[in-house]
Amino acid sequence: MSQPLKYTTLAQPATGDFRDRGSKFFSFAYPVRNVEEVKEKLSLLKKEHPKAVHHCYAYRLGADKNNFRAVDDGEPSGSAGKPILNVIDSEGLSNVLVVVVRYFGGTLLGVPGLINAYKTATQLALQQKERVTHWIEQDYKISFDYPTMSEVLRLLKGAEATIHKQELQLFCYIEAGIPLVHQEVIEKLSELRGVQLAPMKTDAT
Repeated sequence: MSQPLKYTTLAQPATGDFRDRGSKFFSFAYPVRNVEEVKEKLSLLKKEHPKAVHHCYAYRLGADKNNFRAVDDGEPSGSAGKPILNVIDSEGLSNVLVVVVRYFGGTLLGVPGLINAYKTATQLALQQKERVTHWIEQDYKISFDYPTMSEVLRLLKGAEATIHKQELQLFCYIEAGIPLVHQEVIEKLSELRGVQLAPMKTDAT
């Protein structure tokens, strides 16, 4: 089976709000590229909602979708993280994180009630925003001298590469995601004098 060349994710962050018997379930969905971004989003939400009793979440990352996690954060096992992940998967999405923040309302919902609440809160967030399809990329570190800059940038632009970081001075450095469909540009870059390339290990392509 050939490797997929594209994946579908959210075009922008989205939110949802579900309530049941006094408990409030606020959902936050984000397009993410790697585990580092997942940790950043979680940390921010925990600071914004310090009085919430649970911050349950799930994510699916990568071209092959084999990088995933579902966390119940103190809720009964399988009642929160898994329902969130199931909705992400049913939508056919990757490189997506959904966090559902719960404020307890004083009434126990039981496992079926919790599953429904986390599932519904996730659906409410994901149904609001449009999807976007991206080329699957491999990230590279590219180092080169200033005189080579115009040719390097020309090749990256032609390959529809995503520039994540760049320092263009006497000695230049770029971190770029090069689509798998345009991997021939790697050889072309390598042939340029003074250009050094190194693939970056990423959690999501």
